[in-house]
Amino acid sequence: MADYSIWVLEYSYVSKYHKSGVLYGAHNQGYVKLPYCYAVIKGNGHVAMVDVGYNDKDYGKHLGDKFGVENWRSPREVLAGIGLTPEDVDTVFITHAHFDHFGNVEDFPKAKFYIQEREIAKWTWAMSLPDRLRWMMVAVDPGDIVRGVELAQQKRLVCVDGPLADVLPNIDLHVAYDSHTFASMWVTVRNDARAQSSDSWVLAGDLVYVFENIQGPGAVVDVDTMYVPVGLALGSQQNLVMATEAMMKQVGYEARRVIPIHEERLKDSFPSRITAEGLRISEICLADGESSRVR
Repeated sequence: MADYSIWVLEYSYVSKYHKSGVLYGAHNQGYVKLPYCYAVIKGNGHVAMVDVGYNDKDYGKHLGDKFGVENWRSPREVLAGIGLTPEDVDTVFITHAHFDHFGNVEDFPKAKFYIQEREIAKWTWAMSLPDRLRWMMVAVDPGDIVRGVELAQQKRLVCVDGPLADVLPNIDLHVAYDSHTFASMWVTVRNDARAQSSDSWVLAGDLVYVFENIQGPGAVVDVDTMYVPVGLALGSQQNLVMATEAMMKQVGYEARRVIPIHEERLKDSFPSRITAEGLRISEICLADGESSRVR
């Protein structure tokens, strides 16, 4: 029995991203392709998203150009690849407030958004600091934070304080404080509807970028594998490693069930297809009775 379908949808990419940004300590080891993606969770009468990407205009475009983003497509174009529209989305989980995750909120007029209270509050604080401290804002569009406050004014933003079970049926939110950002979330889907699930999937946000963050370079995945944290951390690598351990424990240390959204090689592990726009759709799992969107 499976209640939810999960897809990872690429909406743009960086062709040459410094490997040291995704893998701590990988200095002078060249570049990797870094897909920019969000995830869709469909089932139990809901269409939920994990993050919403960024809008390729104004300061969002400035940041996209700065990071070398290519082939950007709107949520309407990308969601069409699995037969959905932005208006179908009723719930959005924002893992953290970096521009490529929190920048498209205006495209989802019917959705309620969930973010950690500490995440949005601390970015408001960071915006107030002197320019000499602006490194903290290197991947944040201040306009996204303002739009988040506007969502709160509209009663469409839920500020979560710590972990939250069953935010939707059998979907849980978890938090890693002072890790990649001030309060980065991950999303756990218990697809067999059991409290002690044997069919869980973790959507890791940016707490994990690539497979090597979980298994280490060239390692064999098992309980004794050494984790290597992501290269970009506003907080600490220690907290990133402990978050990885918590995610792995939730899935019984079955590494393939922790989904790194920025991982290009998802196509090698899950059924996938490339759209006419040259972007990837990866199908992580299908709910009972759901048709494949990649075959």
